[in-house]
Amino acid sequence: MILIFEGGKVMNVVIAIVDGMGGGLGAQLVTLLASQLGAKAEIIALGTNALATNNMVRSGAARGATGENAIAVSLAHADLVAGPIGIVIPNAMMGEITPKIATTVASCGARKVLLPVAQSHFEIIGLESRPLGVVIKEAAARVVELAGERRGG
Repeated sequence: MILIFEGGKVMNVVIAIVDGMGGGLGAQLVTLLASQLGAKAEIIALGTNALATNNMVRSGAARGATGENAIAVSLAHADLVAGPIGIVIPNAMMGEITPKIATTVASCGARKVLLPVAQSHFEIIGLESRPLGVVIKEAAARVVELAGERRGG
């Protein structure tokens, strides 16, 4: 964990990126956040499978963990969580998001930034269709903004 000293106080900012399948979306988020935040935050990769975790770690996450229990344990220490909207929908991502993962993500105390990525068994009405790259950049910008607020500036 990276410690940030501001105003005599120790501030910890832990950003958890949760993803499954191949971790492509998560890897893109990690790359953007690592380049924008550097040592100002610790980015952890939480994958539903080893491939997703590995791809996010290779993209710049400080560390990674894989699986249902690792996600539950790690989210207890996260300040911010980002990933596709499926991470809060049981059985999303072709079943990789278990009910326990969805519940853990949705109910953890961290602020969530969710990307509106289509799920085969859910339809979200009212969202305009935009290229995924644009949505990922917007999500990264919002996480950077929230991390700044968390650090106190």
